[in-house]
Amino acid sequence: MWLALSPAINVEGIYVHDTLAVGEARGGHIARALTDLPHSRAATVLIAAFDAGRLTARIKALLPAPWSVVTLDDVKLPEMLITNVKRYLDPVNFATNFVFFRDDDHFATRLTTANYWAGYGAKAVTFFHRLFDDAGAVLAEWQTPAPPKAGGFIIDSREVRQQFNLGPFTGQLFIHAVGVAGHDVVKYALDTYSTDNGASLSCTHDANAWPSERFAGLPAPRDNETVVLWVQNSHAVSIPAGAMALDRMGAETPVAIDVEIPAFATHAVNVATFFPSLKWPAQIELRAGRHLVRPRYEVTSQGRTRIAHINVERNDLQPDPGIKILPSTLGRGFLLPFPILPRQTYKTIVQPTPMAISEMNMPLRLDIFDANGGKLAEHYLGLLPRDHNIAVDLDDLLPADALRGGGHAELVYDFRNGGDANGWLHALFRFEDRVSGHAAESSFGAHMFNTIMTYKGEPQS
Repeated sequence: MWLALSPAINVEGIYVHDTLAVGEARGGHIARALTDLPHSRAATVLIAAFDAGRLTARIKALLPAPWSVVTLDDVKLPEMLITNVKRYLDPVNFATNFVFFRDDDHFATRLTTANYWAGYGAKAVTFFHRLFDDAGAVLAEWQTPAPPKAGGFIIDSREVRQQFNLGPFTGQLFIHAVGVAGHDVVKYALDTYSTDNGASLSCTHDANAWPSERFAGLPAPRDNETVVLWVQNSHAVSIPAGAMALDRMGAETPVAIDVEIPAFATHAVNVATFFPSLKWPAQIELRAGRHLVRPRYEVTSQGRTRIAHINVERNDLQPDPGIKILPSTLGRGFLLPFPILPRQTYKTIVQPTPMAISEMNMPLRLDIFDANGGKLAEHYLGLLPRDHNIAVDLDDLLPADALRGGGHAELVYDFRNGGDANGWLHALFRFEDRVSGHAAESSFGAHMFNTIMTYKGEPQS
């Protein structure tokens, strides 16, 4: 990792203490035995470890006197930002997240979170904030104490802009929580709302600080829509031009994002410039190269915008044959439940989204329930290929007078015609106001629920 973040370092060689690692390829070098270090031509030794005092003392005995030793302790966070000063790589020292943050005279953003760490025994939590503009420059830094106990916490972009006398901006807010316990991710909800009497109001949730190789679930636009993917660099080095790409899901013909994106910068990508003829319900994959955490996208239609996020496309999952033979003690197995909003007012649309690189098909059924939990209908979607372009409008499955007060539905695996499953079942859910046309959407994944028996960590609660 440190070689990737610092490619300009002239590395003479990599030396290891583990005899089994000698001869392995690491970072473009063949690992050598640590006892060979005195024969190196280098004059500086980097010990790639934190809390490296003992290691430094031992290795110095091997080195000629003029050599210098540096360690990763030199790049630690300042002590005021560290929760556990005794063990730097304790996950609680990295309770962080990034937030799409904008205040541009048309839209503002509002983050809402809570001091849920108090429930794990945290006594005094403090939030450190760093706001970046679209070029990656720092606009402001500040710290705020979290509320005592499990109180709520809000950051409104209008208040930040006023506090620091800022002009219009679109960028990202870095949040780092100090003094936490029991949980190492900053969870939040994010509202986007109009400040110029516009008709837009939208909400999304936290990004999960997980720089993935790929992300999926980006919808292609309808004829009257513009879809913008907000690419926000999560690292302190530039993303080279061409290092990321967009691809129609399943096409395997990626189109490079041929622009360099500076450290912590924000870049708007209009997907129609990459795929002018691609329309909903086709879906798009982002090949991100681990340069960013789960990004947001924004859909504009008839003067209204809505914001949502794409999801982590796993590169470590393979089909799991065990899902096909789950015992009855696991109930209905993996479920992906979603609400059906009151149908006299709203349309409900669902689109299954492949979410693993190995996922070539999706054998799925849709089960529909009324407000009392009674099953109204089921619809076999089929053995969907990776490049499918299916989105199911509940209006096409239900009579006009059904579920006027709402209900819910569940996507489940159905192997009647074969197919594979991996348990990482995801879908995009879109809700549209029948009168105004305003819409909201989100995507999330399946789990097992409410069973005493478990299967590979499911249920998670």
